[in-house]
Amino acid sequence: MSSVKERLAALGLTLPKAAAPVANYVPFVRVGNLVVISGQVCFGADGKIAPAHTGKVGGAVSPEAGKAAARLCALNVLAQLEAAVGDLDRAVEQCVRLGGFINSAPGFSAVAGVMNGASDLMVEVLGDLGRHARSTVGVAELPLDAAVEVEAMFEVR
Repeated sequence: MSSVKERLAALGLTLPKAAAPVANYVPFVRVGNLVVISGQVCFGADGKIAPAHTGKVGGAVSPEAGKAAARLCALNVLAQLEAAVGDLDRAVEQCVRLGGFINSAPGFSAVAGVMNGASDLMVEVLGDLGRHARSTVGVAELPLDAAVEVEAMFEVR
């Protein structure tokens, strides 16, 4: 089996620097062998949210762009996890849960498909260890007008 970094490279991705919190919270909390990752928005490699990932999915943001934003959120989740535990290959036992928040235009209900961007990346990068339970909700607003935010919980060694 290839390493997390090799799988990311095969996808043309690298883990970004873990983002600093934008308010009064910590980016992750480790309790025993669980790590809870605070909600991560769709920052790109430059640490900014692209215009295509700002606003309401089903409105100014297409569902496809929303799915891409969810994928970026998952990449940022993995960056926080790496900051919490170090080597992902040696530490990750299981992605236990993802929670997705989709900044939805009124009437847009296809939030599950948008959140698949995060779920798919988790499985692509972690294999079976990336399979998880999940909740996805459409919301009226998100911080920084992000299209998507994803939180997570992992079992680690």
